[in-house]
Amino acid sequence: MFERVREDIQSVFHRDPAARNALEVLTCYPGLHAVWLHRLAHGLWTSGWKWLARLVSNFGRWMTGIEIHPGARIGRRFFIDHGMGIVIGETAEIGDDVTLYQGVTLGGTTWNKGTRHPTLGNNVVVGAGAKVLGPFTVGEGAKVGSNAVVPKEVPPGATVVGIPGRIIMREDSEQQAKRQAMAEKLGFDAYGVSQDMPDPVARAIGQLLDHLQAVDGRLEGMCQALTALGSDYCAKDLPVLREEDFAGVKDEDGNPAA
Repeated sequence: MFERVREDIQSVFHRDPAARNALEVLTCYPGLHAVWLHRLAHGLWTSGWKWLARLVSNFGRWMTGIEIHPGARIGRRFFIDHGMGIVIGETAEIGDDVTLYQGVTLGGTTWNKGTRHPTLGNNVVVGAGAKVLGPFTVGEGAKVGSNAVVPKEVPPGATVVGIPGRIIMREDSEQQAKRQAMAEKLGFDAYGVSQDMPDPVARAIGQLLDHLQAVDGRLEGMCQALTALGSDYCAKDLPVLREEDFAGVKDEDGNPAA
């Protein structure tokens, strides 16, 4: 038991830079208190002491503001940051090294008995105010953005944002490399085309770069065909894109101007 307690305290230090010492974590982190009370309540629940388990769970809710049904199954090093307003349903399952922030709901969408709450894989992070609703799996390493509403399964490693939740997958490295090469050729800082940013403008810029890449490749092919026919049309070099030409759209550090 004490080994698990030490493990829980260490997990706080790994994920919360505000934690200063073990005594502070032990006495001032309601997320830890909620997890420890849940272990007691879950033990009573699985032993058949249902009413007493619900009583312990209700006491934990009153003391911490975090409601975890005693039937929920929780893995190791589960970290609740801040925690106020979190609700975890009866049939929810949470893997190892999962992090939840305040206001998260792991809820159901039906009144029928049976599995009706989500399963979170290992290393999942759920942002503040997010709602994960239904009997599906959030894959290992996935991230749910703040205030997102997630009604369907999330693949491993994906990021979900918005209402309803939209899955944002990381693009393959080859496509990203092509975009980077075209952006550098145009003298454009490709910071805005990262797929990690769920920004419609960034996505549109990325699609423009894809189109330019295709046009550039087609023109290159046409030049090669003309050269094979004896034409020197493509022998002329393209104008050089000079760094000073973009001085007006970059700040002193070389970053794009706001």
